[in-house]
Amino acid sequence: MIETSARLLRLLSLLQAHREWSGAALAERLEVSTRTVRTDVGKLRRLGYRVASTTGAAGGYRLEAGSAVPPLLLDDEEAVAVAVGLRAAASGSVAGIEETSLRALAKLEQTLPSRLRRRIDVLRSATVSAAAAGPAVDADVLTAIAEAAHRSEQLRFDYLDRDGEASRRRAEPHRLVYTGRRWYLLAWDVDRGDWRTFRADRVRPRTPNGPRFVPRDPPEEAVAHVLRGIGRTAWRHPARLRLHVSAETAADRLPPGSGLIEPAGPDECLWETGSDSLRDLARFAASLDVPFTVEEPPELRDELRVLAERLLRA
Repeated sequence: MIETSARLLRLLSLLQAHREWSGAALAERLEVSTRTVRTDVGKLRRLGYRVASTTGAAGGYRLEAGSAVPPLLLDDEEAVAVAVGLRAAASGSVAGIEETSLRALAKLEQTLPSRLRRRIDVLRSATVSAAAAGPAVDADVLTAIAEAAHRSEQLRFDYLDRDGEASRRRAEPHRLVYTGRRWYLLAWDVDRGDWRTFRADRVRPRTPNGPRFVPRDPPEEAVAHVLRGIGRTAWRHPARLRLHVSAETAADRLPPGSGLIEPAGPDECLWETGSDSLRDLARFAASLDVPFTVEEPPELRDELRVLAERLLRA
């Protein structure tokens, strides 16, 4: 019985490793007959694993998704990756999955050998997060948006803008983008006839979804489009600064999601950003220790002059 159980685990591991196996290949790997392979496949099916089989010269076995979640076999690296991901999710920006992530992590760590638990503990103790805290998004909201995008169905939702004004929107969802601080939805706004960027934490989906649509391509890559939209519309005061360093240097100095960086020469780049406070933006730009020129708005130049005079007096 022990030998049979070990062989079943080995068979399951092989089926999870590759999409499809021939019966002869599995028999060779397990050092058994093809008849024993068929018997073992039947046992896996009784345990809840959906193993599809096809006959003929090109036939074989394939593990399919089922209606339940049977046990998984993970190698060392996969187990560590899942544990680290669950711990990050427990302290992340998606509301409602923190406790679920911790429960799943506890179950996983109970089954891990001591050598892997030690690796995970070392990673946990040596790692801190520098991500800025952002508003949490309900997991059901993200799921509803993702499902509508996957099915190419219009998303109907209530939306609160930055001034707290509510509106009812119809949009064709394209992508969810996470900037490291906030979740955004890039979508084609049906009523306005243009691409729009929505903060996911301000989206309240309505059911049912609208009609299906033919997906369209945005004018630029999704992340770049969202970052540009953040600079132009998400802030009360959009701004564009010319940084007198390369785009690579600027990317190292600026936090993720702070705006769009575009090369403007070997030692220059344009930074599209913004803030709800020009005073805060002036202080942040001055703290970068990067030479820059304000292209817009002119009011930001006034804030920088005030800040410079205050510093000179000090």
